[in-house]
Amino acid sequence: MGIEWRPDHLGDGFALTELELDPDEEGPCVATLVSYAPPARPAATDWRSILRRWIRIEPPANKPASAVLYVHGWSDYFFQQELARFFADRGVAFYALDLRKYGRSLRDWQTPGYVTDLSEYDADITAALDALTTDILSRTGLQPANVTLMAHSAGALVAALWAHRFPGRVDSLILNSPWLDTQGSAILRTTTQGLLEPITRFRPKARLKLPEFGFYWRSISNQADGEWELNPQWRPQFGFPIRAGWLTAVLAGHAQVRRGLAIDVPVLVLASSRSTVSPVWNDAMLSSDSVLDVTVMTHRAMQLGSHVTVCRFDGALHDTLLSPPPVRQQVYAELERWINCYSRPAYPD
Repeated sequence: MGIEWRPDHLGDGFALTELELDPDEEGPCVATLVSYAPPARPAATDWRSILRRWIRIEPPANKPASAVLYVHGWSDYFFQQELARFFADRGVAFYALDLRKYGRSLRDWQTPGYVTDLSEYDADITAALDALTTDILSRTGLQPANVTLMAHSAGALVAALWAHRFPGRVDSLILNSPWLDTQGSAILRTTTQGLLEPITRFRPKARLKLPEFGFYWRSISNQADGEWELNPQWRPQFGFPIRAGWLTAVLAGHAQVRRGLAIDVPVLVLASSRSTVSPVWNDAMLSSDSVLDVTVMTHRAMQLGSHVTVCRFDGALHDTLLSPPPVRQQVYAELERWINCYSRPAYPD
């Protein structure tokens, strides 16, 4: 039996389905899988379209498809229509996942984004991969030949830890500005963990009074200096409140990365060439990562596995694929090279 889809608010070609998960202490939980299928169009007969088919940008009929599953970051959700169309135009089936308590999956009784262990998301990712496999199988009669897991920021940390725990489930990993370590010295990390431990033990949902300036939101939102339309409930200007239990879970994930992961598939890391992290606005935040230290990020990336490629882009934002158009073109060109090497099956004659 195929997946039951219903239209998504992103418009033509986008659909969603809810994935039921085990309830937690707050009640029922779901994750939401979004799919994109380009609207049907008549078969083209011009020479460019024939050439595209000849060089196999689009998979031939009755051949197994490649697929990508995208996972968003902290205080975020899937809205990147351009990314979905990029993959679909290259014959890669595109799916995106709104994790439990985020975006389309957030319910009124839930604490936004809250978990106490990042492994709780294992069920979300596994359910999404099972669902996309079922969907492709129902449409083509074949299992997907190649699956890429792609994720951003905190979602990339979740994806990396998942790939380490579940070897062989995906064929490659694309991490867009992954949050792989805590910024600052080892002394600062130890101090932070020491302060968090008693709070997490007795009041795990305690809201931490951490500074949030909204500078990254300013760089991407079309209500400020950016170009993207953002849902204010799902991607608020100042982010979701940071809870002690959630931050403790993230720090535990960082510690695991520092000890070294053993991801068994090729990993592509996309990042800006520089960071501008400051308590006051700086116009450089419109052309750099204003959230994470990219030097720390790219250093830690080498501890993910034995096959890691790091690409850094001048002028890129924290989400490299939300950068200004000239930078995005460079990022997409790198993605094109990557999927040609690792994310598209070969079709023998």
